[in-house]
Amino acid sequence: MSENRLRHLPAIDQLLRRAGLQSLIAAAGRDLVRDRLREVLAELRQELLSANGAATLPADTKTDAETDGEALAREIETRVQQRFLRRQQSQTQRVINATGVVLHTNLGRAPLSPAALTAITDIASGYCNLEYDLTTGQRGKRGTGLEQMWRELLGCEAAAVVNNCAAAVFLTLNTLAEGGEVIVSRGELIEIGGSFRIPDVIAKSGARLREVGTTNRTRLSDYEQAINEHTRVILRAHPSNYRITGFTEKPSLAELAALAKARQIPLFEDLGSGCLVNLQPLGIHDEPTVQESLAAGCSVVAFSGDKLLGGPQAGIILGQAELIKRIKTNPLMRALRVDKLAYAALEATVAAYASGRALTDIPTQAALHASQESLTQRARAFVRRARKLNTQLQFTLRDDASVIGGGTTPETKLPTTLICLASVHWTADQLETKLRQNSPPVIARIVEDQLAFDLRTVSPANEAELLSALQRLSAS
Repeated sequence: MSENRLRHLPAIDQLLRRAGLQSLIAAAGRDLVRDRLREVLAELRQELLSANGAATLPADTKTDAETDGEALAREIETRVQQRFLRRQQSQTQRVINATGVVLHTNLGRAPLSPAALTAITDIASGYCNLEYDLTTGQRGKRGTGLEQMWRELLGCEAAAVVNNCAAAVFLTLNTLAEGGEVIVSRGELIEIGGSFRIPDVIAKSGARLREVGTTNRTRLSDYEQAINEHTRVILRAHPSNYRITGFTEKPSLAELAALAKARQIPLFEDLGSGCLVNLQPLGIHDEPTVQESLAAGCSVVAFSGDKLLGGPQAGIILGQAELIKRIKTNPLMRALRVDKLAYAALEATVAAYASGRALTDIPTQAALHASQESLTQRARAFVRRARKLNTQLQFTLRDDASVIGGGTTPETKLPTTLICLASVHWTADQLETKLRQNSPPVIARIVEDQLAFDLRTVSPANEAELLSALQRLSAS
């Protein structure tokens, strides 16, 4: 039986002429589709042999040659189409983030501002003065314009940029502490996403970790007593993604900076999220700004570009000119540096802060500062438009909370209004799956057996696409 069916397997050339594969061929190319056909044919051939005559195809169970050959061809066509669909879904693509998680690490963290996107397009479309001095006509240094912007905005002496904050911490420690000791409080031996652990980074940098204090209490005297001839850096790590509460104690940053200055040891703070805006009006009281850390006397600070700053992925290093110069001349700097597109996006992002337009122009800041009242108004207007589409879906509104995400102030809840979606035909899990397979994919969350959208993370420009996704869902 299986041998008979093997004889009915279509030839590659015959399959390539099938109407159902023409759109794939046009999009992916004949050679790629041919290779996938060969893979599927090999799999199906092995399945038929392994079944020892018991194999049947869901498309057709008849055994005459013509019908059986067509059933096999349809099965092959379906499998190839599914393979290309999985391939497409695994590729990087734009999604609509309706989760209410502002800095969603799995969804690419901070979306860029229109100005940053324009800058990237302008720079990417041709040549640029990345390492060319337009004044002298000679070779220039990468990032000099951005460094000047940081100096003007924050009053720091110098700046360097690498590909993310983990790289910034690693490079700084390797430059300033290799072969010596780095003093860190036991309460700051943090781990963030991706198993990035401070002790591991210190070890890889070539330095040695010297722990001081206890998990919940570290005094200034603990740091003072730990300093010796091998001490190279005092490291302060901001606990972005966790909190220690209750019976706790730690010295202020100014006190730690005074000790470091007196002992002529650099104080390096890993700020993580890199906030430039005071978030206390939002009820966030434990997220220090970069300005505060520099003013307190830190020798060097490092933070991410794609978190609260609202720019591209990058690691920003600011601080004293002599220390930044050493960091820039480290041979590892070339391996960790960013490209022209990151510089273009960062310059546009920093310019928004310098002009006072950050709260409106930077999507991350606009999302964080959106009031529940404004979100409720948007949600009501959205539901009215959705109901006019005659969808087979039910909509309700409920008070809830958004979160910042990205390992930033995990206990902070931002009041919001959710749009909850229900259907008599599908469960919440089924609705979530169907919308995730939309183009563009819609990523939402499930709240009490209902699918929920939070417009805090959906830009007004994306609402029309979200409505279209719901209309297609209802029509299906």
